[in-house]
Amino acid sequence: MPTPETTAPPEQAVDRPPFILYLDGPRYAEALHMLTTWVHHLLLPVYARETTSTTPWCPRWWLHPEAVAQLYGLWMAWQELTGPQAGMCGPANWHRDYLAPVMGALRDPSGPFAGCKVGGHRAKEVPRIDPL
Repeated sequence: MPTPETTAPPEQAVDRPPFILYLDGPRYAEALHMLTTWVHHLLLPVYARETTSTTPWCPRWWLHPEAVAQLYGLWMAWQELTGPQAGMCGPANWHRDYLAPVMGALRDPSGPFAGCKVGGHRAKEVPRIDPL
């Protein structure tokens, strides 16, 4: 079965990295390592606010696939909108269009970190799916 990575136009496959959810094995591990470096050394020190019951954050965020997907998209947008080719409004657009919505969704009390506490992770159950 073709994946988005194998069906992408050749110029897109070369110019842009595939989205993290399409990766596995060593490629996933490398992408997660790059994301973790950015999250731990830039995103959280600059943009994270205090963790409370109304603004949760999981200390093991990488165990939440939704968080990984959202943060990876945020990181990809960061690279595009804060680099030398981004133009003067790039960073402002990143803050408005990407940072605020993603952090709001992740830190929502009913979001992916619901039930996680400052000192611990709580695994989530996938919703039940009835067979066809």
